[in-house]
Amino acid sequence: MKFRHLSLALMGLAGLAMPHSAGAQTFAITNAHILSPGPVGEVERGTIFVRDGRISSAGRDVVVPAGIAIVDAKGAFVTPGLFAVNTALGLVEVSSVDGTQDARTRSIRINAAFDVQYGLNPASTLLPVARLGGITRAVVMPNYDDSNIEREAPFAGKAALISLGQGTNMLFKAGVGMVLEVGEDGAARLGGSRASEFVVLREILASLKVQWTVDNEWGLSSADHKALGVVASGQMPLIVLVHRAADIRQVLDLARDFKLKLILSGAEEAWQVADEIAAMKVPVLLNPTSNIPSNFDQIGASLRNATILEKAGVEIAISGNDAGHRVRDMRYNAGLAVSRGLPPVAGLEAITLAPARIFGVAHQVGSIEAGKLADLVIWDGDPLEALTEPVAIYVDGKEQPMQSRATQLGQRYGERPDLP
Repeated sequence: MKFRHLSLALMGLAGLAMPHSAGAQTFAITNAHILSPGPVGEVERGTIFVRDGRISSAGRDVVVPAGIAIVDAKGAFVTPGLFAVNTALGLVEVSSVDGTQDARTRSIRINAAFDVQYGLNPASTLLPVARLGGITRAVVMPNYDDSNIEREAPFAGKAALISLGQGTNMLFKAGVGMVLEVGEDGAARLGGSRASEFVVLREILASLKVQWTVDNEWGLSSADHKALGVVASGQMPLIVLVHRAADIRQVLDLARDFKLKLILSGAEEAWQVADEIAAMKVPVLLNPTSNIPSNFDQIGASLRNATILEKAGVEIAISGNDAGHRVRDMRYNAGLAVSRGLPPVAGLEAITLAPARIFGVAHQVGSIEAGKLADLVIWDGDPLEALTEPVAIYVDGKEQPMQSRATQLGQRYGERPDLP
């Protein structure tokens, strides 16, 4: 796959012909410069035929039936919708207002059983902002509430996968992973030391093989025990937020000993143990811009983390710069990773098909292929260039509004002739 710059003047993107109805689900995008992981790959002047919200065919020699609505891309890049990881979309509105945060619990009765799917808000103003960055699917993660220092809560709870399409069912897949943090912050919640944390984690995992009792010494509720049982059986992945190389090795040992399905998140020092991660076929969710340590866990952070991991054969997914307001930065971060040696095709895959594979939905989304949901983005330039923007976005084949609360405010107050 080659990434080439196209002249905006040649593309004439302002004149894109859109389907007659914003809800149209059967149409064709023609004259598209298709960029997609998977078998279709890169096709100049290709066609994508969408029928009933799914991709019917895509490539160079696609026959479009008569009478079908046509979107003339005029040579513009068309990619799969972007797939975000490590987000709190739909769970947070204003970070400084506790009442708008539903990504965490301070309950002493549950931690592993906490399930973010029940707090999702389809009306969140952050969803259109993320969608305007080309994001059509996202993994929503629970977080920890550390306001009660007496509460020992090793697990944050269960993550969910959402759709960012307006007017669609927001919840796409529940229970896509159990979130656990280890290292400096994780240890503070469980005994105050990494040594105690890993001992307790091993005891908890071992206890899942016996019948739950009310007076269990780890304070697990019946709901927690049931939620962790799915993890112990390998049906649900354990998403471990971890940073330093030594802790990553401990987590790998934990997964090996208890036969866990593992996903690493953060993993700033993962490049130091890339071969070990690759050998266990463990995927990594990371931010490739992390190179300035915020604590002693990240002293070995490197801008080449993504490049080294990909070269070693590790599946990587690239995240944005926070869980809410800057999720859309994931595309810029992928571009930065490419500038540090990650192949461009791998950069695009790390924000589309790779996270779809990691979370078990690659048969539905993540690439432009026949049979998949029509999550598509038409761009006004190279999608990994910082100044590029989407000009059309489709989720499940439905054209999405190209506005958010921020753009509406800009339109309202951007031109005020009454102001000096």
